[in-house]
Amino acid sequence: MTLPTTMTAIGMTAPGGPEVLVPVTRPLPVPSDGQILVRVHAAGVNRPDVMQRQGKYPPPPGASDIIGLEIAGEVIAHGNGANRFAIGHKVTALVAGGGYAEFCAVNETNALPVPNGLSMVEAAAIPETFFTVWSNLFVRGKLSAGETALIHGGASGIGTAAIQLAKAFGATVIVTAGSPERCAACMKLGADFAIDYTTEDFVARVQQATGGRGASVILDMVGGDYVKRNYAAAAEEGRIVQIATQHGARVEADFHMLMAKRLTHTGSTLRVRPVSFKASIAAGLHEHVWPLFEKRAVAPVIDSTYPLRRAADAHARMEGSSHFGKIILTVVQES
Repeated sequence: MTLPTTMTAIGMTAPGGPEVLVPVTRPLPVPSDGQILVRVHAAGVNRPDVMQRQGKYPPPPGASDIIGLEIAGEVIAHGNGANRFAIGHKVTALVAGGGYAEFCAVNETNALPVPNGLSMVEAAAIPETFFTVWSNLFVRGKLSAGETALIHGGASGIGTAAIQLAKAFGATVIVTAGSPERCAACMKLGADFAIDYTTEDFVARVQQATGGRGASVILDMVGGDYVKRNYAAAAEEGRIVQIATQHGARVEADFHMLMAKRLTHTGSTLRVRPVSFKASIAAGLHEHVWPLFEKRAVAPVIDSTYPLRRAADAHARMEGSSHFGKIILTVVQES
């Protein structure tokens, strides 16, 4: 195959609103040692993408400045030592940048085969959300069968993935969402209880739903004023896992409650973690979650798709906070 020397990608005219995202011509990426070059069919849109566009979340050293953290596509070339996937193999991959483009260089250990029966659009919705949920809800939070998970932002890409995985592994699931319609959609997806945070006190509702025990594990992307309330909603020996801080990263917390309940408040980021760490998460997903995808016991929830050139519209959709599940950019149309 003769490869082009340039590609279309989405660049930024300056930090700002969705309108700063514009198609640009970039050199074709060259895969380095251990990498594969993927012709991108679809790419996921995520909150960190919005933050990068706003100038609040720069790419880590060595990563592409092109926005985009997850892709699905076809392997078209190998770097030195890369041999896990043959040319033509369909893969989905977690990347530290470069996803909003026609081609993307990927560390092969951070790529996985597209699950049988899933479309490229669905496959592109897997890496950022399912890597995050698996590593935080199950690895850090140690959620197990019979426990109760409180998932904030249940209608988001992270939330819809967390609902399905927590249910698949035997947990009771409580979610918060921002409208009656979004709560109903979470219930339809499998949540046991849904709380409209715009009209209800989630602490009181969690205590009511659990008979006063509280939630075993809380997955929180809000931070700010939710920290104190999470402590109140947690069960004794509960684990709170922080994955974002949409309401602010600096808070005052009452550690008396943390100590009295013997809580664990932990957290993590994913993008800046080493390739080797992401490879270990990929291996865990392949072992435990890929069989669920292939049985359709779990599936990415797709809200909407936009052609790559309309990345600005996709970001506007995300910032409107009316979506349910994942927003995806399509690059190659599937037949």
